[in-house]
Formats: sequence, structure tokens, C-alpha cells
Amino acid sequence: MSAAPLPPHPRLTSLSHGGGCGCKIAPGVLSEILRSTRGLPVPEALMVGIETADDAAVYRLNDHQALVATTDFFMPIVDDPHDFGRIAATNAISDVYAMGGRPILALGLVGMPVNVLPLEVIGRILQGGESVCRQAGIPIAGGHTIDSVEPIYGLVVLGLVHPDRVKRNAGARPGDVLVLGKPLGVGVLSAALKKEALDQAGYRRMIDTTTRLNTPGMDLSELPGVHALTDVTGFGLAGHGLELARAAGTRVVIDWAMVPLLEGVRELASRGFVTGASGRNWASYGAEVDLPEGFADTDRALLTDPQTSGGLLAACAPEIVDEVLAVFRRHGFEAAAVVGRIEAGPPRLAVA
Repeated sequence: MSAAPLPPHPRLTSLSHGGGCGCKIAPGVLSEILRSTRGLPVPEALMVGIETADDAAVYRLNDHQALVATTDFFMPIVDDPHDFGRIAATNAISDVYAMGGRPILALGLVGMPVNVLPLEVIGRILQGGESVCRQAGIPIAGGHTIDSVEPIYGLVVLGLVHPDRVKRNAGARPGDVLVLGKPLGVGVLSAALKKEALDQAGYRRMIDTTTRLNTPGMDLSELPGVHALTDVTGFGLAGHGLELARAAGTRVVIDWAMVPLLEGVRELASRGFVTGASGRNWASYGAEVDLPEGFADTDRALLTDPQTSGGLLAACAPEIVDEVLAVFRRHGFEAAAVVGRIEAGPPRLAVA
């Protein structure tokens, strides 16, 4: 049965200056902001903190359990309130999977312009998030709400993982192969949507990828040959690939011809449907990226395209790459592909 029609309301995307993970503070600016926090005390039980810009914090509880803790929230990337809630919840839960963990509960983070949006619309956003949490098998056990100028929704998510199976972004080794779980292009589709240039087929592709839970992370944590794991979100493939390189002190090489793209995004990007976040990403870290001669501006925009609820990026030993791809396929990620490799060298990203 379809939901009852909602009362007239402004387009959700018209109420925010940015949407999805494109709202993220640019990586260079974020680094400056966080510089003053490095002197905080670090308890021995804290296995993962902010030192390598990893996806979540991990705190050892005992010899068999570690707590994974993360939070993520943003402004609307789509106008449908239920879809917005689904995307935001999927994106938030992803960071637990990216550490190899199993989510156990969530808390809601809700900021809404209550004098602008009808309560029914706000309710549909929350229902969208609840539907994804139900799919992940976790409750929304509480949260916090505020009256906000821009609509904001997200989750705090807690998970559990065996301490020996935590997958960090810092473990990549020279010789490893890089596997990407989802195709790129969400930022391009969102830019086209905001300018009313995205057709229904493109919108369906966007919703399908952004609401697909990164459940392969739990199975990948069982494989000793998976040396590093992260998810590709607001800083784009280049930015999160650079985080792998910096954390491990290695060189990351992306084989651009092998990177999967969502259908239609290259043509849209060539027509100028790119986000401002793509340019901010490049301005923040472009000096650490080696591009081949003649690399097109469209390709660079896709390389830095902010992914909302993007795919897992795994660095694994070459002898288990088929097993890693099989894990992705088993969870329904048919587009998963080998997209590069790890080499010895200074921490940079190169595109081949």
C-alpha cells in the first residue's frame, strides 16, 4: 500500500546549501580544524581514534569484543522525504561495516525547520531511516532533535567486532589489490537532480546505490588477507584512496579504466553537472595526486566526486581477490571491481 499524499511543502533540496556527503567540510579545512585536538588523552583500550581519519572509533571491551562507534548526518540530497531518510541512515551505518563490525543500535539525530516543513514530511524522513535500521536488524533506541534552519538527519551507530578482526584504513601493504564495491557518480546525479535534469531512471539508480547497505564488510572482516578497509564518501575515490595511502605510508595507484561508474554519469558530468564539493576536494588534496597527461576534466570531476553512501574500498592480498569479489557478489554488489593496487613509495595517489 502506498503512503498517503503529503501536504504541499518546499523541495527539501531547496532548503539546504548542500546535500548528502557533499556537505562535508573540505579535507584541507577539516585537517586544520582537527589539528588542535591531537593532544587529547588516549586510553589504552581505544584501538582506533582520529589518528588516521578512519571511518569509526573502536574501543576494546574485552578479549572478544570491541565497540565500534560512529555518527553521520547531512542535509537533503533528494526531495522525497522517505528516500532522504533511507539514504542518510544507510550512509551512517556504513561506517560500522567499514570497520568490519556488526551494527547493534542507532540513535537518531534530527534538526528540522519545523515552521517550514509539515510534521508529516518530517515523520516520513524518520520513517525512511527506521526502514533501513529495520533492514540492518537494529533499533533506533533514542536520539536528539532540534529546530534547525536547514533540514538535517542522520544517526549515531554502535556496533561490535572481534578485536582481531577490526579492519582499519591503515593496513594496506605493497602488492595489495584494491577492490571497490559500488560504482561512482552519486554527486553528479545529485547535481543533476537539484537542477531538475535527472530522469526517473537516473533517480532510481541513485536511490538503489545510496540505500544499499555495505553488509559485505562483516564477511570481509573474517578474511585475514583483507588488510585495509574504508568506504568512499564525501572526499571521493581520490580523497579516500589518499587516506589509505597516508595511513599505511604507501602509494595508491588507481586504474581509472577499471573504475565502475553509474550509468549516465559521464555524460552528465561532461554537461557540467558536478558538485561544488568536487572542486573543493581537488583544491584540498590535488597536489598529492599524480594524473596522466591529458586526463580529462570530466574524469577528474568523477575521481573527486563526493559519494553519499558510497561503496567499500578494500585492500587485499592478490591471492584472495576472487574470494573478496565473491563476498561482494554474494551480498548483491554485482558492480564490485578491481580498481587499482598498492605500491611501495611515498604516500601519494596516482592514476594510471
